[in-house]
Amino acid sequence: MGKVKRVLTVLLLALALPGTRATVGVAAAPGAVHTAPRWSGSWETAPSGTSAAKPGAAIRNVVRLSVGGTAVRVRLSNRLGTAPLRLGAVTVALRRAQGPDAAPGTLHAVTFKGARTTTVPAGRDIVSDRVPLTVPDAADLLVTVYTPEDDGRATYHASALQTSYVAPEGAGHADDTSGSSYKTIIKSWYYVNGVDVLGRATGSVVAFGDSLTDGTGSTPDTDRRWPDRLAARLRAHGLGVLNAGISGNRLLHDGTGPSALTRLDADALDRAGARILVVFEGINDIKGLPPANDPAAYADAYRTLVSRAHARGIRVVGVTLTPFRGYAAYTDGREDVRQRVNAFIRTGGAFDAVADADAVVRDPAEPTRIRPAYDPGDHLHFTDAGMAAVAETVRKALGGISPAGHG
Repeated sequence: MGKVKRVLTVLLLALALPGTRATVGVAAAPGAVHTAPRWSGSWETAPSGTSAAKPGAAIRNVVRLSVGGTAVRVRLSNRLGTAPLRLGAVTVALRRAQGPDAAPGTLHAVTFKGARTTTVPAGRDIVSDRVPLTVPDAADLLVTVYTPEDDGRATYHASALQTSYVAPEGAGHADDTSGSSYKTIIKSWYYVNGVDVLGRATGSVVAFGDSLTDGTGSTPDTDRRWPDRLAARLRAHGLGVLNAGISGNRLLHDGTGPSALTRLDADALDRAGARILVVFEGINDIKGLPPANDPAAYADAYRTLVSRAHARGIRVVGVTLTPFRGYAAYTDGREDVRQRVNAFIRTGGAFDAVADADAVVRDPAEPTRIRPAYDPGDHLHFTDAGMAAVAETVRKALGGISPAGHG
C-alpha cells in the first residue's frame, strides 16, 4: 500500500519526447497546490453504435464526474452518424439529488465558438467552449442536448447502466431547472461522449476495454463499474478516470463499435490529460466469430496499441483476460488461447505494468471459472465485488510503473 502511494505521487506530469519510449515525470503529492489549472478528462463514454434519432426531444444525460474543477467543457459526438447533426441547445448543470432536476443556480448554456447552436458533421466529434461552472469531485452532471430535427441515426452509448431522461417535446426545455418535462427514462447516453474539467488534476487514466470495463454485471445507477471504483481510489492523487469500455467490443475486429485498434485515438489517446492507458480487451475475440485463435495476432495488436500510446507519452497497463468457463461460448480450445494470450500479457514485455485480473477473480478450486462471489450468474462478467477486486488490482499495477530514470 505504501509503495503504491509513493509511486502514484511521482507518476504523471512530464511526457516523453516525441518518438521516444514514454517516461514518467514528477507529479505533486496529494493536497499540493498547482499554480496553473489545466484541462483534464473527468468523464467519458465511447460511442458504441447508433439508435433512432429523437427529433424535437431534449435528452438529459446523467454522468458521474471523477474529478472536479472550476470550469467544464463538453464533448459531443456524431462520429457514427451519416448526416449532419443540428444541435439546437445544449446545457450543463449539477444534478439535484436523484432524478432530472438541476441544482438551483448551476444550469449554464453551452456554446460552440460563442454560438448556442451548431452543426456537427457526420463522422465527427465536437468540443464546446469553456463553461464557468465549479464542479466537485464525484459530481453528477446533467448534460442536456436538444435536437430540433430528424438528423438521421443518433450516435450513442447503448449500455450506460445509468438512468437518463427525455423531454419528448424538448423545445425550450434544455434550460429548465425543473425536470418535470423529462417524463421518459432511457438507459443509454445520447450524443455526449466526454466532459473535461479545468482544474488542478494531474491527468487522467483511460480504461479501455469491452463489457467488463463498461460495467456489465454491476448494479445500475450506483457507479460500481471497476473504473468508477478506481476513480475513488485515485481521486486523492488528482487523477481522473475515463471509461472507454464498449460492451461487445473487440481487439482485432469490429464488433460492437469499431475495433480497439480503430478507435484508440478518438477514445483514448486524444483525450485531455491522458497519462495512462489500461488495456483490458480480447475476450470477445477469443469467444466470438470470426475465430481468432492465433495468440501471435493478439501479441501484435497489443504491441501496436502500446507503441501508439508511447508515441504520445502515455504509459500502458495490460490486464490479463479473465475466466469464462460456464459461459455458452466456452470451449477448451478457446481456454487454451486465453491462457497463451495471458502468458504474453504477463511476460511478453510489451506493457509498462501488468494488472493480473485473472489471478484475482478466478476460482482457486477451478481456475477456469470466476469466483462465485464475483460471478453475476453468466460466468463472464463481474458482480460489484468483482469490479472492486479488479479496480484494486489495477491500482496496485500503477505502482509498478517506474518513475522517470528507472526504466
